[in-house]
Amino acid sequence: MYDRCTPALAAEVSLLAAMLGSLHEAQNVLADRGVDLDIKTVRTIAYRYAARARLVQQVERTTFADTVAGRRVVISSDGGRLRLREPKRGPKTKKGRRRYTGAWREPKVLIVYVVDAEGQRESRFAPFSDATLKGPDAVFALLRTYLQRLAITQADQVLFIADGAPWIWKRVPLLVHALGLTVAQVHELLDFYHAVQRLGQVAALRKDWSAKARTRWRTQQRHLLLQGEVEQVIAAVQALCRGRNSKAIRTQASYFIKNQSRMAYAKLLAMKLPIGSGAIESTVRRVVNLRLKGPSLFWCRASAEAILLLRSYYKAGRWNMLKRMATSPLALLET
Repeated sequence: MYDRCTPALAAEVSLLAAMLGSLHEAQNVLADRGVDLDIKTVRTIAYRYAARARLVQQVERTTFADTVAGRRVVISSDGGRLRLREPKRGPKTKKGRRRYTGAWREPKVLIVYVVDAEGQRESRFAPFSDATLKGPDAVFALLRTYLQRLAITQADQVLFIADGAPWIWKRVPLLVHALGLTVAQVHELLDFYHAVQRLGQVAALRKDWSAKARTRWRTQQRHLLLQGEVEQVIAAVQALCRGRNSKAIRTQASYFIKNQSRMAYAKLLAMKLPIGSGAIESTVRRVVNLRLKGPSLFWCRASAEAILLLRSYYKAGRWNMLKRMATSPLALLET
């Protein structure tokens, strides 16, 4: 027994808190099922359930039953947005409430999934997804834990794919080294659609071009990227560095230069591996945007961390794994 309720009730309350749009909705659904709980009790049960699961996740080191041996694994990470309720210095309001700021913060989200020989996600392998507000090092520590427990060194190919965020790419080599992966196993790829978006931004800076000319130039460079002619694309961007927007165009050119080694789209297409990071974009939307981001939504950090964990596992189809962690004897021993 935890929090004066059975494991089944705690799991149901926590699932509804993750599944529905708010704790009030969870309370109403429970009431319809004959379970009359006030909103504070619903919150306490769900948040403590998440805390126990996270605790067991941190201390447990056994290998997952799911295997990636001989498979092709895709790993991606990105950031979302939500607003945190942080204390603000100064006098209280007329109603005696403490003032707070609602600053935007970026939860870091990760996903690990497997693709088949045709590059399609394997339906028999539920992805691993997680999120945290503790920053880049924390999300990469989580990622390392997941990959170690998956015995990632037994995978056939490992693809890291993401946008051009420096916080991701400067940590990938360190993670690869820590995991003991070989150079032949690992591929790093910049999301193709982010690269194309950058090409569009370059074309937009040429104010002397018509809309049709910008579209034609972007399409030409897009085809070159797919053909593996990255150097030609960089040369084409650099050739536009003139006029009042030359500095902005040089900034865009540096983006392609820095990520040149991560633009092997022709090679990855030939290997039938993904060249887009749609999986992580979708995960951010479903885990963060549809539950924690919205008008007048302000979260305490601990509350946001709890919902991020619960919803990540629910949306990844791994709720039973979270239930096992939250009801593990390790949770009782550690608490």
